[in-house]
Amino acid sequence: MADAIDNLKAGSGLSEEDIPVLLAALLSGSRRVERVPLSCCAVWIKRYGTERTSRWIVLQRMIANLIGAPFLRPSPAVDDEAMADREVRRNGQFSNNGIPTAPIIYASGSAVVFGDVGFTVAQQLKALARQDPKAHDELLVLCATELGRLHAKGLCHGRPFPRDMFVRESRIGFMDFEEEPDSVMPLATAQARDIWLLFLQLASRARLGKETHDRAFEAWSGTAPADAAAELRKLTGFLGAFLWLARLIGRVHMGSDLRQFIMATSYLKHAS
Repeated sequence: MADAIDNLKAGSGLSEEDIPVLLAALLSGSRRVERVPLSCCAVWIKRYGTERTSRWIVLQRMIANLIGAPFLRPSPAVDDEAMADREVRRNGQFSNNGIPTAPIIYASGSAVVFGDVGFTVAQQLKALARQDPKAHDELLVLCATELGRLHAKGLCHGRPFPRDMFVRESRIGFMDFEEEPDSVMPLATAQARDIWLLFLQLASRARLGKETHDRAFEAWSGTAPADAAAELRKLTGFLGAFLWLARLIGRVHMGSDLRQFIMATSYLKHAS
């Protein structure tokens, strides 16, 4: 306990009164993600190992190896502390490359404490959807622009969803670095998967339709490496072969996930 207090005092920048509050939350809490209000601000505790490995992850790995589709491979399964270490390491990697990230206040064992970054992009999009469709879609285009920039720096995110992004001084920031796809597939493949995953959200959210799709794709492709664009053509070519089946299933039941798959894959298959 004394060591933990000393570490917090040395590196967190928290006040004397906030340190015991945070330590109590770290020791007594059990939720995967917990918001802790302090006198100076709010911080977020993220705990690893609170969820079981999904059976889908195991199945996903088997299918990827069976059909030779590297973009389907999940990130390596590691223990709780290694997962926390991965998050801290990748957060620093992005930050060192000039990409906004959530500040790390403290890390110990299988828990990491992050500073608050305000509203996520997903929350902002929800507020703008009806009030200002143009601003809503500008934010989507900005997400694609920043994704292209981080790809140009030789990085990939692994799960670039609006809920894992925030805005800081007109830049898109990224958080939640649990994925490390470039450790199980070529970097260009991981980057192609990134833009496809973003379009799963973007294609169905865009209020101005194809106009926004075109602007977002051009923003990404104008900056992203040529290798990533080439891999995207392979990825959408592979997935495009299943569009007929997706549309057939959609005639019976068009769920949101299926709709996103059809819209994103159809658009990127032609655009790339």
